[in-house]
Amino acid sequence: MNKKRISVLATLLASILPMVAQETYENARIATSDLNGTARYVGMGGAMDALGADLSTISTNPAGIGLFRSSQAKLSFGLISQDDAKSFAGEDKTKLSFDQVGFVYSSRTGRSSFLNFAFNYHKSTNFNHILSAAGSLNGASQNKLSYLKGLNGIITPGVNKDGEITANQNQFTQLDYLYYNAFLYQPDDNGDYYYNNAAAYNMNRANSGYIGEYNFNISGNINDRVYLGLTVGIHDVNYDGYSEYTEAFLDGDKSAGDITIADERRISGTGFDVKAGVIFRPVEESPFRIGLSIASPIWYDLETENYTTLYNNTPYGMYDDGNIGEVYEFKLNTPWKFGLSAGTTIGNYLALGAGYEFADYSNLDSRINTGSSYDYWTDSYYESSSSDRDMNRHTEESLKGVSTFKVGAEYRPDPSIAIRFGYNYVSPMYDKDAYKSVDANSPGLYYSSATDYTNWESTSRFTCGLGYTSGKMTFDVAYQYSSQSGKFSPFTSYYDNEVPELDNIAEPISVSNKRHQLLLSLGYSF
Repeated sequence: MNKKRISVLATLLASILPMVAQETYENARIATSDLNGTARYVGMGGAMDALGADLSTISTNPAGIGLFRSSQAKLSFGLISQDDAKSFAGEDKTKLSFDQVGFVYSSRTGRSSFLNFAFNYHKSTNFNHILSAAGSLNGASQNKLSYLKGLNGIITPGVNKDGEITANQNQFTQLDYLYYNAFLYQPDDNGDYYYNNAAAYNMNRANSGYIGEYNFNISGNINDRVYLGLTVGIHDVNYDGYSEYTEAFLDGDKSAGDITIADERRISGTGFDVKAGVIFRPVEESPFRIGLSIASPIWYDLETENYTTLYNNTPYGMYDDGNIGEVYEFKLNTPWKFGLSAGTTIGNYLALGAGYEFADYSNLDSRINTGSSYDYWTDSYYESSSSDRDMNRHTEESLKGVSTFKVGAEYRPDPSIAIRFGYNYVSPMYDKDAYKSVDANSPGLYYSSATDYTNWESTSRFTCGLGYTSGKMTFDVAYQYSSQSGKFSPFTSYYDNEVPELDNIAEPISVSNKRHQLLLSLGYSF
């Protein structure tokens, strides 16, 4: 068969879906954050929200900046490495990372009162991750999923005036477009659609990039007993991902070639939020203190683009390969976050901290841009939006509330030396039965270009660190080991109660994300 190439860039359904929202699993990637900041903060597992006097508390409990009694500047950088990962698409498992820089200016306003101003940048999320997965399919296939969506009326594909197979439905994804045009449609057989069974799959994905958080803070204390703080944050999103998904096909018991989906995706944009906190000592004579904090949603304005290619290495279908690309803008609002913490010191040699945070990620709000509106008060235009109800309904069913527990200790055998330990636990975000939607009436589904998903489980982080003070200089080093397991599925399984041979079941397999981080901080007091 003499086959050709099909190519569409940012045109399919452009008149129908000019402004869109995002998909649940993509949103979840943007909404999460890591344990990162200064080496002291990381070494104590992040359990410093009530202890304060560390620049990293600017983003967790802003009142912690109010405990500074002198001005300080700090810089942090290091290495991050992933266990059991193999280099893919030019991405190595070990990378250098610039993690934090900031300062606090402290001024006395009374005998025991201070007013502090601070700025801090830190890498709140590091996207560096290589995911590899492989498994048997026993006849199931990604191309069969596209076929079944048409068979069961989720989509209604048809040939347009240009000879392309399209469907005027949000559920008709970019992958559906590629499969129907390059593989499923065979005009030599009366124009019918056919699918092929697959024996096995292989997936490799390399993510890179980060979310940088820029925080501006004002804080202070009242009589060295009540500490108050307010932080305004700006978030800078830079995500790049590249994946290759290959299925090996069978014709009876013989090999029938394979199809590879190569997918590139970039997400960029900015967001902002507001955080407030208070720390107080219930007993004036006691160093024990309690911290309370609240963080608004992060209001994101984002843009994502993809370039997806299907390589058809089989004798079936109309084309050897095809590609499609899209660029779109959307909005995303993360959930509110609440924190409770406690901390105390024992003499000048021991500090103990503990903390709890909660955020309900089932309330992630994926929003559709609806156009520009004019504000008469400011004499300017702004981008209006509305909630993507269908996708948000899927998000509510798939994600849940997340609790973060933090404990840490710092021991000083000498005033110039500090030894630190910490533990940080994050409960699962995903429901164990969650799956990627194939039928949500959402533009976020149409613009998706991958069918795989991973239901990640809880995260455990073990930390330790050392600190040394010499005059006005501080030197801190921290080590963090993070471990997370999950269940990977190449696509959403389909069960047909009436025709068993139409079942399209991909059993999930276990994957992991285990990372090592080495962090160095240099500080100067002035």
